[in-house]
Amino acid sequence: MTHEVGFGDSQAAIRVYVKNRPNLIQFHQLDRLIALNKQAIEQINAEAGNGWRKVFNVYAKWLFALRPQYIDFSDIRSWQSLRDDVLLTLGSKTALLFSKPEFTKPALHVIAGRQYAKELGKDDSVGINLIWLDDEFAIDAHKNLIVCPYFDYRQLSNIKIDRLCTLIKDMEARRCEPL
Repeated sequence: MTHEVGFGDSQAAIRVYVKNRPNLIQFHQLDRLIALNKQAIEQINAEAGNGWRKVFNVYAKWLFALRPQYIDFSDIRSWQSLRDDVLLTLGSKTALLFSKPEFTKPALHVIAGRQYAKELGKDDSVGINLIWLDDEFAIDAHKNLIVCPYFDYRQLSNIKIDRLCTLIKDMEARRCEPL
């Protein structure tokens, strides 16, 4: 069993895996999961480049579109509010992980990026069996895992966010149980 490294809630019901962490000195040696707040996200956006702004924005847009039943959306009016007030905070039920996927906790697991998913698929210690639906999306229903394009506007456009939401809802319907 590996140790989770990244941002967010240790009890996350939605766990997104990306290959690289922000290139900021305070995260080079990060060896655990830490909750973020609005100021931390703003600092990463300002200091780590536009790519990270896109990751946080797309993550929030996708969650807002998905509206999972296990996240309280009662005070959230927009994806921007979700990003600023909820995403990756303690109690948010969301995580962005730089460590390999673990499937020990019930959660929706999402690998962002086809190349990263293919690398993980070759790693026997991860233990995934991906079924590719096309060049961009794959699933391992037994692991409650979906692969989607990287969290970037051009790669995971609004149309692809809708498709990702549909795939998740279909997978959850087949399982007949919420996370």
